[in-house]
Amino acid sequence: MREFKADLHIHTCLSPCAELEMSPRLIVSAAKRRGLDVIGICDHNSAENVPAVAKNAAREGIAVIGGMEVTSREEVHILALFDKDEDLFSLQEIVYEHLHGTNDEKLYGEQVIVNEEEEVIGFSKRLLIGSTEIALEKLVTMIHDLGGLAIAAHVDREGFGIIGQLGFIPQGLPLDALELADPANQRTIPQLNRLPFITSSDAHTLERIGQRCTTFLMESISLDEIRRCLSGEGGRMVRI
Repeated sequence: MREFKADLHIHTCLSPCAELEMSPRLIVSAAKRRGLDVIGICDHNSAENVPAVAKNAAREGIAVIGGMEVTSREEVHILALFDKDEDLFSLQEIVYEHLHGTNDEKLYGEQVIVNEEEEVIGFSKRLLIGSTEIALEKLVTMIHDLGGLAIAAHVDREGFGIIGQLGFIPQGLPLDALELADPANQRTIPQLNRLPFITSSDAHTLERIGQRCTTFLMESISLDEIRRCLSGEGGRMVRI
């Protein structure tokens, strides 16, 4: 086994709150400079830029875990991470069915869809910054049914974190991990389920990429190995 350095929460120019500089090539270049082995692409309620980043990352020897930062009906952000694009895009289809509203570019920003050559191929008109109509527990179940990991995003932030929105982490909610914006806050998070922690940059700008990352001790880079790390299986470990 060896250590792999991962930042599993990075936005692209598809997220309206991210800078337009967050293009596939520049994201990968920044990740390489930071010494990252694995990056997770998690735009708000959409995965349309994941393939473009993955193709660029493959040329640089960096692995991409495709995902989304889905907003539940309760306005809780959940990272949904997948090994297979077909499973990721199956969730995207469900999310789109339960996401309403049209983006106002002047108010929220552009939502740019690009290809691997960084050519603009479209602009999402959906209100990606909005909440879906999917209840939190149902969302976590959907992610698991499709073979993904469900991680509560930035639980130590008031805005859109599960504790900030609900006041607690529901006992029995089968999350795979909790993401911290600041690892120093792990002792302040009240939880009964003893869930493992990760930390990520939640990067919306290039300079943020890799500023917070998680080290996984595992055999290879895959979602299944990350899952085993989170469970502490066979000597695998997570360090934040």
